[in-house]
Amino acid sequence: MTVARYFDEISYGPAPEADTEARAWLARHKGEFGHFLNGAFVASASGKTFDTYEPATGALLAKIALGGREDVNSAVAAARKARGAWVKLPGHARARHLYALARMIQRHARLIAVVEAIDNGKPIRETRDIDIPLAARHFYHHAGWAQLQETEFADQVPVGVVGQVIPWNFPFLMLAWKVAPALALGNTVILKPAEFTPLTALLFAELAAAAGLPPGVLNVVTGEGETGALIVEHEDIDKIAFTGSTEVGRLIREKTAGTGKSLTLELGGKSPFIIFDDADIDGAVEGVVDAIWFNQGQVCCAGSRLLVQEGVAPLFYERLKRRMATLRVGHPLDKAIDMAAIVAPVQLRRIESLVAQGVTEGASLHQPKIELPKGGSFYPPTLLTNVQPTSIVATEEIFGPVAVSMTFRTPEEAIQLANHSRYGLAASVWSETIGLALHVAAKLAAGVVWVNATNLFDAAAGFGGKRESGFGREGGREGCYEYLKPKAWIGRKLRPVAAAPVVKAAAGDFSMPVLDRTAKLFIGGKQSRPDGNYSRPVLSSKGKVIGEVGEGNRKDIRNAVVAAQGASAWSSATTHNRAQILYYIAENLSGRATEFAERISAMTGASAAGARAEVDAAIARLFTYGAWADKYEGVVHQPPLRGVALAMPEPQGVVGVICPPEAPLLGFISLVAPLIAVGNRVVAVPSEQHPLAATDFYSVLETSDVPAGVINIVTGSAVELAKTLAAHNDVDALWAFGSPELSTLVEKLSVGNLKRTFVDYGKAIDWMDRTAAEGPAFLRRAVDVKNIWIPYGE
Repeated sequence: MTVARYFDEISYGPAPEADTEARAWLARHKGEFGHFLNGAFVASASGKTFDTYEPATGALLAKIALGGREDVNSAVAAARKARGAWVKLPGHARARHLYALARMIQRHARLIAVVEAIDNGKPIRETRDIDIPLAARHFYHHAGWAQLQETEFADQVPVGVVGQVIPWNFPFLMLAWKVAPALALGNTVILKPAEFTPLTALLFAELAAAAGLPPGVLNVVTGEGETGALIVEHEDIDKIAFTGSTEVGRLIREKTAGTGKSLTLELGGKSPFIIFDDADIDGAVEGVVDAIWFNQGQVCCAGSRLLVQEGVAPLFYERLKRRMATLRVGHPLDKAIDMAAIVAPVQLRRIESLVAQGVTEGASLHQPKIELPKGGSFYPPTLLTNVQPTSIVATEEIFGPVAVSMTFRTPEEAIQLANHSRYGLAASVWSETIGLALHVAAKLAAGVVWVNATNLFDAAAGFGGKRESGFGREGGREGCYEYLKPKAWIGRKLRPVAAAPVVKAAAGDFSMPVLDRTAKLFIGGKQSRPDGNYSRPVLSSKGKVIGEVGEGNRKDIRNAVVAAQGASAWSSATTHNRAQILYYIAENLSGRATEFAERISAMTGASAAGARAEVDAAIARLFTYGAWADKYEGVVHQPPLRGVALAMPEPQGVVGVICPPEAPLLGFISLVAPLIAVGNRVVAVPSEQHPLAATDFYSVLETSDVPAGVINIVTGSAVELAKTLAAHNDVDALWAFGSPELSTLVEKLSVGNLKRTFVDYGKAIDWMDRTAAEGPAFLRRAVDVKNIWIPYGE
């Protein structure tokens, strides 16, 4: 073939990356790896191994130790032993260790990139230019947080020993996302890499030891799903950080329920990629290439659902299909390819099955006529059009190089289609009208939104989802809090179980009886009788009946949730407006302070001075959250690219609240006020034993301009109402304070829609203590941070 013919055809030949060093590293270990425990490789206690294969060829790469209970116990013991010395190091010392790890990654970047490409099957161009440099960036960034920890997180302490389970799609990058913040902030780690891709984690552990990381600070236990389950269930691990499927995430939430373990879940996605008729069409086409055919579509935030405005749909599809014909699929070490191998045959079969089902349901299939390598697990870039919103390919995560597409007419329809998903991880919006793009970005149920871009990541900008895409953030300041806990909550004691007062029989006499005053529920801004028409007595500390309240049930919760959903305008109200209303509530409560103090004293037996102190503290707390309402703001990240990322705190939506049995007014306000300050709507269950302070309080709400449905109050059994709230799929989060059994129940039942939970595991908070009972520790749990990426420049 002549040079002129190459120029005529613009065809590419192979440009292979040498794998000599990677193969030599495998050979030095004789193709067999143990766990990395306490600074050294050790064989599995059982002697069992499993095989890992090269996706591009199907060839055996290595035999890997299969972790069992004894191996996990050894890893936890090593991490627990190392934790004391590691946490006592000054922040500067840990910063230097993180810096050394970052430099180590850079020095060995090509070796790590090649091992990653061989083990995972992704193109060397991606591991070399994206995964490994970004991993180094995470260690540099978190070295900075270690340096600043003593001042920036002075009110926080490390959570302790952390179990981390990472997926196979970005093995090394996910390692960096999890290990860097955990180590930087004083925790020790047990890491379990995916069984398909364990090699770069073992390589990193080896290099980290050579870089001077102390033994036991980082431990790597390899194995299959059972090994991960042993880590999740280990009673001496303080936190679990998991990235993987929603199905496994649910199991982890259920297994950790009631254990007190901190939990971060970064799960699946079905991210919308929205193209408006004023978009740069060619730019959007290239965006689709990056969104769905990057890493063969094996990306949790892949832009797999294309939503195209009708007016430009024919042109867009024409150009997209033309671009698809130029994509090259080849061996991972070929530097001139666009796509490489699917990670394993089992994943390839899943992709093929879902695509076939989508076609059966009416989708039109387009696959370009391009050559696939022989052998290995390869699949062509695929486009499915004419997809219905309810089709399996539109609702389920395929996790392969398959884009599904549908059209829309108006921005409102685009938002509705985009949010028609149980997931909420990421989204991409393409429009040359920045006002339209930002309007849509603000309304999308997603943790990350890219404007005229896709798949942008940086260590400074948090990443994570909503809904069934999980909870928690990785990266940035918000990601640091996932590895810390409030210092003020250390040493809390289990809440004492107070004996219920015995009802004293009332003797009748000839005096005029007190008129009946049964407190109703408060739903949608109105007093409401309970659905079941049952009531329960409220007793004083001496057993005297001092009132009755309605016995709320499942239907009452349903009505309250509907009312809260109807008050969605509260979430978009101005922060100034929300602040003013909180001040109004405080002002009106202040005018009735004596009355509320007397009610608290009658219910609880508190002294007059103690009851008045609780009311005064409640008024002050309302002022605190009125002050925070227009000051708990987002930040502007400046990642190393031409653009900014807006980190915006967003309300979670409808939040259930089970109030603590003690401090009936102050406990209620301490939980409800931070939630409404940032725009949530609340369904609150007051203190079961002392509910009258909350039912009296709704008369304050009625005179304080609180919109109907923002605060709903349902009295009754804390446990029974918590069951309904926890299982309700239209409740976005649930806060529950009470017994250990209540916390376990709430966390276990929340798996349906993976709602975010905030529970106390039966450990009492001193509600009068401002450092423990108010402020950012509560506000952070009342919001999700959405990062909106806005590139600029030509």
